[in-house]
Amino acid sequence: MEKSQPLAARMRPRSLSEFVGQEHLVGEGKLLRVAIESRNLPASLIFWGPPGCGKTTLARLICKLTGAEFVGMSAVNAGKDDMRKAVGKARLFHQKTILFLDEIHRFNKAQQDFLLPYVEDGTIVLIGATTENPSFEVISALLSRSRVFVLERLREEDLLAIVSRAVESEDIKIGEDEKKVIVGLANGDARNALNILEIADSLGGGVISKEMILDAAQKKILDYDKDGEEHYNIISALHKSMRDSDVDGAVYWTMRMLEGGEDPKYIIRRMIRFASEDIGNADPMALVLATSAKDAIEFIGLPECDTALVQLAAYLARAKKSNAAYRAVGKARQDIKESGNLPVPLHLRNAPTKLMKELGYGKGYKYAHDFPDAKVEQKHLPDELAGRKYWEEDTDT
Repeated sequence: MEKSQPLAARMRPRSLSEFVGQEHLVGEGKLLRVAIESRNLPASLIFWGPPGCGKTTLARLICKLTGAEFVGMSAVNAGKDDMRKAVGKARLFHQKTILFLDEIHRFNKAQQDFLLPYVEDGTIVLIGATTENPSFEVISALLSRSRVFVLERLREEDLLAIVSRAVESEDIKIGEDEKKVIVGLANGDARNALNILEIADSLGGGVISKEMILDAAQKKILDYDKDGEEHYNIISALHKSMRDSDVDGAVYWTMRMLEGGEDPKYIIRRMIRFASEDIGNADPMALVLATSAKDAIEFIGLPECDTALVQLAAYLARAKKSNAAYRAVGKARQDIKESGNLPVPLHLRNAPTKLMKELGYGKGYKYAHDFPDAKVEQKHLPDELAGRKYWEEDTDT
């Protein structure tokens, strides 16, 4: 490979034996490896996995090992005209063509629909790559005609093997401990690891030091897309950590969101909801502190508001739990949905006019303060819901 290419491009595997990671897919005897070696691929493939896990590399290997023509494009800047050209070329030369569509989740429904007939008649073999859940981002018609393969985040030993291969191939001078620093900073992304290695090597000075690596990396890039699935995965992890009274989990996931660039106002909204949904009157101070934390983060902003959020996350995790309010809301909503606009009992209605009094508005109402401890027994629900229990006091612990 030409030296002008980035190190990550020069290090692309040329065979399955050089491919590192994803053993569950391309290990000996595994489904995808058998399909590649037998040249018996499904009509279309969708690779779903985090950045730098090998989606593009695997697509190129499949093309090479099956003898197909490779046409690669990114959904970020490709359109129907680009796809028409690929289809036209495949038909003209009657050659098996693999259309690799990176970030397929960025194609809209019309663009994805355009591909359907050419996938169905075998004009092209589509390999789509995405970091987002294809069940949400790929149209059902295309998804039903594809085989989805889930690629995993690369393990540290995988990244170490990739970095070591590059070091040997490029005759780069670096120690084993420094390799591990690169692996730690790469965050499971092989491209990140090789980019850091290349930049550190370009800094000169002979043997690569830890300082050079840190300078090259600048800051670890976290896998967190505020509009993607990982956003919802992490907020779910935070919510469940607090619900399960795991303080360390609550702190970690709060900081993962902040370090990933999440708006602290979103986090505090979820925590305020949690304070009533999962704690409620088991600890009424939870909601008070949550709304106070909202004021704090709005007043001081980032980065100083991080301690207020972590303080609150820890409190919510340690607080006693009750979902009585949450279940009461669900029961009442269901009754309202099923029974509609039931009339207010007459004795609970105000009677500001003579006609209303004549119609019985307010008749028989018992004023609570006329009774000991302001407790009075009278009907407060519509007749159709008499005896219905929404709030279960014994759930508060």
